[in-house]
Amino acid sequence: MTDFHLSTPTSRPRARAFAIPFDGEPGRFNAITDVPGVSVGYTTLISGDGPLNVGHGPVRTGVTAILPRPHADIACPCHAGFFSGNGNGELTGIHLVEEVGAFSLPITITNTHSLGVARDATLKWVAANRPEALASAWGLPVAGETYDGFLNDINGHHLTEGHVFAALDGAISGPIDEGSVGGGTGMCTFEFKAGSGTASRLVHWAEETFTLGVFVQSNFGKRSNLMIRGYRAGAELAEPRPIERTPRAEKSSIIAIVATDAPLLPHQLKRIARRVPLGIAWTGGLGYNSSGDIFLAFSTANAEAAAGRSGRLASLVSIPDADIDPFFDATVQAVEEAILNALVASADMTGRDDNFMPALPHAWLEAKFGRTS
Repeated sequence: MTDFHLSTPTSRPRARAFAIPFDGEPGRFNAITDVPGVSVGYTTLISGDGPLNVGHGPVRTGVTAILPRPHADIACPCHAGFFSGNGNGELTGIHLVEEVGAFSLPITITNTHSLGVARDATLKWVAANRPEALASAWGLPVAGETYDGFLNDINGHHLTEGHVFAALDGAISGPIDEGSVGGGTGMCTFEFKAGSGTASRLVHWAEETFTLGVFVQSNFGKRSNLMIRGYRAGAELAEPRPIERTPRAEKSSIIAIVATDAPLLPHQLKRIARRVPLGIAWTGGLGYNSSGDIFLAFSTANAEAAAGRSGRLASLVSIPDADIDPFFDATVQAVEEAILNALVASADMTGRDDNFMPALPHAWLEAKFGRTS
């Protein structure tokens, strides 16, 4: 039987395959989908080789869909909070999150120049699948982006609404793939191939157990800064280097989505989102000028209160602020591991103009940390 803590559904290794000693207790699949009701879908677009021909490729991109609730409940809001560690990027819908502490509808993440397609296609998908959600209300879906123009024909606008529909329709719970899939297909981290990554932690509180899961689209960092569980790995990993047939612009970013079934209120979820940069820092990310480091945290609890129906008092429960520290721990731990999973699950990739991004060497990881038996 596959141990999904160690490998993805497509048999790519995860960070725990190399006996990296992480903190905390992961959930069943060590994924954001450990949070009940949350599902993830991908559309991955890889085609063409050789010189860039704008509009024709090569194509190394895609889209990720995260559904915070099951299809039937997708219009039900979730309490939420967001934080921008560095604002050189975009996450739509966050003004509403800041105003009312909630959002509804699916989340999508893609490349920078396809953000509008992903957002608008989400609205069309909701109108087709749950028309009652928009019958007497507007929709402001959350959509995020990072830049994949080093490997992808980003100005060719290859993502279509059909691709977004496919990611939304294909969203699943349970174990999910990582690395060069979905919106993370063309992304790089610490000058290695990376992309999509996820992890989760269990939090035991007052005789209850809650789940906190993280999903990242990871596309940031200088090789020299890379750290793995506090070990300054960058100097030892000077090789293999990327091959830059065309200049590699410094347009690094990371989008992180934190989900939990713990009853946390909007101000607490904003506090959770503020802890995401600490997990990034544990891997060596320093939030450079060109980086769009934008983070959303949401809770699936208190659904009726989040809906805020008119004419009656809303009742809810919450974790006391005095007891929130274990959730901060879980956030930082899961963010760190999700980034490393995005790196470990990725393979070498050659993209536009034969630009090349190497994978993090598995042989080095095994020599440094060993293999999980």
